[in-house]
Amino acid sequence: MSSGGAVNLEDVQSVDLMTEILRRLKCSSKPDKRLILIGPPGSGKGTQSPLIKDEYCLCHLATGDMLRAAVAAKTPLGIKAKDNMDKGELVSDDLVVGIIDEAMKKPACQKGFILDGFPRTLVQAQKLDEMLEKQGLKVDKVLNFAIDDVILEERITGRWIHPSSGRTYHTKFAPPKVPGVDDVTGEPLIQRKDDTASVLKSRLEAFHGQTQPVIDYYSKKGMVANLPAEKPPKEVTIEVQKALSS
Repeated sequence: MSSGGAVNLEDVQSVDLMTEILRRLKCSSKPDKRLILIGPPGSGKGTQSPLIKDEYCLCHLATGDMLRAAVAAKTPLGIKAKDNMDKGELVSDDLVVGIIDEAMKKPACQKGFILDGFPRTLVQAQKLDEMLEKQGLKVDKVLNFAIDDVILEERITGRWIHPSSGRTYHTKFAPPKVPGVDDVTGEPLIQRKDDTASVLKSRLEAFHGQTQPVIDYYSKKGMVANLPAEKPPKEVTIEVQKALSS
């Protein structure tokens, strides 16, 4: 840990120290797992990943967040990434894999990780495997949140929001008492521009085009678990546990 971000343990409350020690003891008996989550927007990855993280004591590596953190911390890789971004270029795959490699060394990642949003392409998957192989590691499981586009469209395009409070509604699953208005204030609800059918259609096309080769690549290695992501969250959690215990 850098001296700038170092924590003086004497300043940490005893209860917090004990909680962390107990958590680490509990985690020490868990098997190591390196997981990749793949799924289109709205498939429920965001609901399941914190549960998986806590259950298996993994760290959650969201590549977008990690890039921003590396840039902010001015790590050597972060400086290179910022240089790319400032020129309007995409950050190279090697850089992203390097940032994942760095993050894996943190104590929180001792038992493994959940990668979300990466790899998106076949080349990224191959580069990730190469980096892990050098350390004698590999991806254990790829959880594919498989869901029919039609169900996804119904799920996402039915979402409405009350902007000032953040209250969310769904025309089918959690409708407001009066269509189009917030239950509490009576103010009009809005739809995020990402939640409209036309935006979703183009996002899904891009997602399928990019990720199918990644799913095929890991399927050939026998690593993919296809989850019935259209099921209610509790049932998906059970399917995740089944996939990870096999």
